[in-house]
Amino acid sequence: MANITFSENSNLNDSIYGKSQAPIRMMITKRAEAFEETSVLEKIFFMDKSKHWAEKYTSMTAMDGFDPVGENGAYPIDGMQEGFSQTLEHTTWKNSFSISREIMEDGKIMDLRKKPDAFVTSYYRTRENFGAALFGAAIAGNSTVQFRNKYFKTTCADGQPLFDAAHPAKVSGAAQSNVFGDAFDEDALAAAEVLMQSFKGDNGELVNVVPNTIIIPNDWALKKAVFAAIGADKDPATANNGFNFIFGRWNVMVWSYLNQFITEGTSPWILADIDYNKHNGGAILVDRTPLDVRSTLDEGTDANVWRGYARFTGGFNDWRAFACGGVTGAEELIGD
Repeated sequence: MANITFSENSNLNDSIYGKSQAPIRMMITKRAEAFEETSVLEKIFFMDKSKHWAEKYTSMTAMDGFDPVGENGAYPIDGMQEGFSQTLEHTTWKNSFSISREIMEDGKIMDLRKKPDAFVTSYYRTRENFGAALFGAAIAGNSTVQFRNKYFKTTCADGQPLFDAAHPAKVSGAAQSNVFGDAFDEDALAAAEVLMQSFKGDNGELVNVVPNTIIIPNDWALKKAVFAAIGADKDPATANNGFNFIFGRWNVMVWSYLNQFITEGTSPWILADIDYNKHNGGAILVDRTPLDVRSTLDEGTDANVWRGYARFTGGFNDWRAFACGGVTGAEELIGD
């Protein structure tokens, strides 16, 4: 259900616009519900809510584990500490549309429907583009992205871009990479899966990442390669049609909005552990104020003005939820 708050001026009740308020609200809500059903953004990002001007996200290092103490042995004292932290500040977003008195008087139903549809579509398209812009900049290795007229950071809590070859450990352990140059095929997918399963936490412990999702732009050749690799339980490359061990274990998300934020001619592909992302906040979108729509009468023009106000932000915290392949210049997982 679309989370939209509606309000209107009392002087609209007895005006020519009075009967239009409920139908327009219904149009906006229905269009929002339809967009939410097809949104990729809400499947990739951890969707959080906030009551503050900003939200801080952090992690805790793992405990060392249980020790054998023998009969009636004392309890050892284990410890953990805070990992890197990330603060995301909310941004205010606004838009509006108006319906003239003439449209209402003439009963132009198509014009009446188009504007609310375009209005709510623009809100959800903005959110989708915003998330895709964050990922596009991260694929390019950038630490910020300019979206509309504002810069947003694409770095994680460790200070590195989401996709980087040298993510540091907070406590101990070698730097780790979640970016590689291999073009997509079944071997690269298998190698990338093992890479993610080997990710370690801030004090060198395995963090149990289990990648389960492939995210790609809307690229026909890449789609063909992905579904050829994961879409059959037999291996067509072998004479005896051997078992395809990567079959049936992947969700595929084709994110068309990503196309406009990646370098033309490239075919990046992202592996994700969506469950890890939800529990640890890898990619986060935070709603401070859901879409608030006000309907007012403009005394100067007699137009019915609908204004939309929202506050939300997004960014990255824990890089371990994602890995990206097909990145130009990055080291390859599989040698020649």
